Amino acid sequence: MSFKNFKFDPKIEAGIAACGYTLPTPIQKEAIPPILEGRDILGLAQTGTGKTAAFVLPLLQRLLDGPRKKVRALIVAPTRELAEQIHADISKMAQKTGLRSISIYGGVGKHPQIKAIRSGVEIIVACPGRLLDLLNDRTFSLKAVEALILDEADHMFDKGFLPDIRRIIKQLPRKRQSLVFSATMPREIRHLAENILINPATVQINHTQPVSAISHVLFQVAKEQKTSLLKTIIQKEEMKSTLVFTRTKHKAKSLALVLQKAGYQAASIQGNLSQLKRQKALNGFKNGTFKILVATDIAARGIDVKGISHVINYDVPDTTEAYTHRTGRTGRAERTGQAFIFAGHEDSKIISLIERNLGKKMRRQETPGFAWDPKETVVKKKGKRFSRPKPRGKKPGSGGRGKNQRKSVFTLASR
Repeated sequence: MSFKNFKFDPKIEAGIAACGYTLPTPIQKEAIPPILEGRDILGLAQTGTGKTAAFVLPLLQRLLDGPRKKVRALIVAPTRELAEQIHADISKMAQKTGLRSISIYGGVGKHPQIKAIRSGVEIIVACPGRLLDLLNDRTFSLKAVEALILDEADHMFDKGFLPDIRRIIKQLPRKRQSLVFSATMPREIRHLAENILINPATVQINHTQPVSAISHVLFQVAKEQKTSLLKTIIQKEEMKSTLVFTRTKHKAKSLALVLQKAGYQAASIQGNLSQLKRQKALNGFKNGTFKILVATDIAARGIDVKGISHVINYDVPDTTEAYTHRTGRTGRAERTGQAFIFAGHEDSKIISLIERNLGKKMRRQETPGFAWDPKETVVKKKGKRFSRPKPRGKKPGSGGRGKNQRKSVFTLASR
């Protein structure tokens, strides 16, 4: 099957060719026909599956006919980076159609956004907060909107945006086409979908399964050795473009600084940065100025960079879904990718769940000097040596590794 089967207008076919698309991905095959028919859609798909084109292409086909310079489509995204990425994708796909889009989000001035909207656009890609801000200022109206797309709806819920989404929906015409895309389906998102979708077609493409083109490797390491291990791996591995995930904004910033001081081309992207600095870091990562980008989960939404060779989970994610989102940044477009995760014995539960989701155990990689000893950890306190208790209720150790005690290998059984 090719894109010719969808019978898009030649102007849209020109945009498809300009983007280098050849064959539609599974979600594009399943989602485009019902969207072209005008049906509402509930789409379940992981990152990196081509869902943006799955809703943008039929949207452009719809908007070719009808009035111009009116806001006729609204796409809501959870982060600034994702809004910018969608806007950039629309610009490529719509380059021959005369249709225009704009991305609006906080962290930058309102007036350029207001001016662009009033100059005439058909598509707005927006983050909920700034969109509501402009609507409350009566800057423009959504009364002519024909199509609503909620992208990464589960992440909207994670960020607490659902009340804002409901306020936005109240300002839309009741008669419209609505599309909801999500990687996971928590109860709150399902309720939202039930309230706004009418007789939807459900498209589900392995929405919780990690990309098969990725190899998964677990490194056994204590928390205090993670940074040293990271630098060791970077030295040994051939890494063209590496995305490193941390749990906190502070760690993303401090780790990037450590890597910079060590001579690596690294930057961070996290919520405390201004939009200008975030965009500079992302652009630098895309064009190769930075070989390493350290990011939090929230900031990483919208990072769609071709050719990411490695994703490193410096901090273990909280959920299997988060692991799928993170590792889905590599192994895209039929390329292979490497996903590394740093873990200690305290991470055994989430590792077991991730492996169950993978359907296999991750390959254990031992690096000299970094293996974790699950039996005991010796810590210093006021010049003395203390031993933490052995796991599973065993008696405390003697305070150190015995002469003949072998270095144990960290293994985690899948449950």
